[in-house]
Amino acid sequence: MSARVLVTGASIAGPAAAYWLAEAGFDVTVLERAGALREGGQNIDVRATGREVIRRMGLEEAVRGRNTGELGTRFVNEAGAVISEFPVGGDDGPTAELEILRGALSRLLAEACPGSVQWRFGDEITAVDQDERGAAVTFACGGRERFDLVVIAEGAGSRTRELVFSDEPRERALGMYVTYGTIEREPQDDNWWKFLVVPEARQVSLRPDDVGTMRAMLNFRADTPVLAGLSAYEIRRELCKKFADLGWEVPRILDGFEIADDLYVEWLRQVQAATWHRGRVVLLGDAAWCVTPIGGGGTSLALTGAYVLAAFLSEGDHGQAFARYEQWMRPLVDDAQHLPPGVPRIAAPESWAGVQALRWGTRVAALPLVRTLAGRLTSSPAGGRELPGL
Repeated sequence: MSARVLVTGASIAGPAAAYWLAEAGFDVTVLERAGALREGGQNIDVRATGREVIRRMGLEEAVRGRNTGELGTRFVNEAGAVISEFPVGGDDGPTAELEILRGALSRLLAEACPGSVQWRFGDEITAVDQDERGAAVTFACGGRERFDLVVIAEGAGSRTRELVFSDEPRERALGMYVTYGTIEREPQDDNWWKFLVVPEARQVSLRPDDVGTMRAMLNFRADTPVLAGLSAYEIRRELCKKFADLGWEVPRILDGFEIADDLYVEWLRQVQAATWHRGRVVLLGDAAWCVTPIGGGGTSLALTGAYVLAAFLSEGDHGQAFARYEQWMRPLVDDAQHLPPGVPRIAAPESWAGVQALRWGTRVAALPLVRTLAGRLTSSPAGGRELPGL
């Protein structure tokens, strides 16, 4: 019989892992806490090794067909006037050639999985007990089953990871909040990513999508997680206090966030785990190495990691496979997590002088520091590295 593998999480890393593990001959079950695939989410990109993985899945044209249509990135001032722009081009710059909504990519990956993959929604793991033969998994909805391997492909705050690696993962707070939400598209909107940086360490952005709406962000630096524990109503009030003095499209964004049903607030933190595997359990994607939007390349890392893990597992012994997977992926993750000096503070200045310096820097985009900052917004694992065979 084929080895049974339980994959937890059905965003990007989970469905990608399910696809490749099934291709490698494993009996795969995907477990997702939500009641169905999560259709929401912001713009993400597919670059470099991640794009090669998509190509090997036969999904490159499908991803291109769901492209958000973003033409590039424009830094603007408080009046909306363009300060500088970075048109889309290859794998360089803030806007990639393949830009897609997170929910759209998740669905494409899930639908690409063969019929042998089983999907379980609305449930989660409450206990994992391992022995030399496998892992006994207890579910919140009742029942207990044995699997040969468990792949935890959840988010940075993975609950399942804490059941097995409570003494291992470490988080590095970056001191910044990112708030995402979808708002109505208006006649003045175009297909450029508009990015506004203002004093008091605040950022505002608007991005196009392919479904007739706009994806907005309100970001600000904070030394502590000041929004933790607040209700949705209280979070909206705090955002109004923080951004109410600004013009441009900010009043419209705040109004839109009042009725947005996908408002999501994230306290940015990197996951820096000492090890990604223990016994029969292995971490994948943000649960293992969350790099945050500042580090960039999270989607490409998730796709790449899913393929590499399956490739090494297809060769036999799980212990050796987990170790080789970690050895292969660590350099890419370390590079993404190694932020330029001063980031994110230099990208979200407190003072007018800092804002003016950043704006001037984007105008002379040839400066190495500025190129690094711009590219890091949505950068990716280094291209040109040969993937292992599967």
